[in-house]
Amino acid sequence: MLKKLFINKVWTVSALFAISLAIYGIDFSIFGNLREISAGFLGNLAFLPVYIIVVTLLFERVLRERERQSVMKKLNMVISVFFSEFGNRVLKELSVHVVGSDELKKQLRMTGSWNKHDFEAALDYLHRSNQQISIDSDALPGLKQFLAEKRSFLLSLLENQNLLEHENFTDLLWAAFHITEELEARESFDRLPPSDKEHINGDIKRVFGHLIREWILYMQHLKADYPYLFSLAIRLNPMIDSPDPVVYQE
Repeated sequence: MLKKLFINKVWTVSALFAISLAIYGIDFSIFGNLREISAGFLGNLAFLPVYIIVVTLLFERVLRERERQSVMKKLNMVISVFFSEFGNRVLKELSVHVVGSDELKKQLRMTGSWNKHDFEAALDYLHRSNQQISIDSDALPGLKQFLAEKRSFLLSLLENQNLLEHENFTDLLWAAFHITEELEARESFDRLPPSDKEHINGDIKRVFGHLIREWILYMQHLKADYPYLFSLAIRLNPMIDSPDPVVYQE
């Protein structure tokens, strides 16, 4: 295999060299000025390093862009699994405990007609509203159980080197791990002092803030690149009280 590849390269170089000689031969036979041909050859030879630099830089840029697109495609696949297995469930459960959740759900009731401006407006709303969490002690055991069951799944995500290069998503994972450890460290949630309730609500707020932002960006990605996935995602929108996957005739 290597020998065949080497032979092909030799033939390619030889063919190109022969073509170059033929063109110079035609030039000499027509104009008969060897000195001018030599000057032109030396001029082109002197400029060859510049050609190499330009081509190398452009080729390197193209390769980097292709690599970046490949990494982002794989990364978005992982993020899709994350929301299917973890994110959507947590969003739905935590959104109930957001202060002023009705307004939040109204702002994030996505439709198939959403465009770039709508997604940017949703992100701007999140930035301005600064959602507060007020979760009852009765809801914490169920959240604790779900997070504990998903610990191994979250750990598997941390093994993905491409995902770790996504700084915002890494922050989300760390926040999720932290609240998981906080809840698992408490055997009971009965008679928690107000200070501890406030601390837990703060940790949950951090998770929700990262999660809702990444969810909007993820939905924007689906809208742009995978409309058929976006169609199902908006029907199963965790911000809807009763999501329905069934498609109805308008």
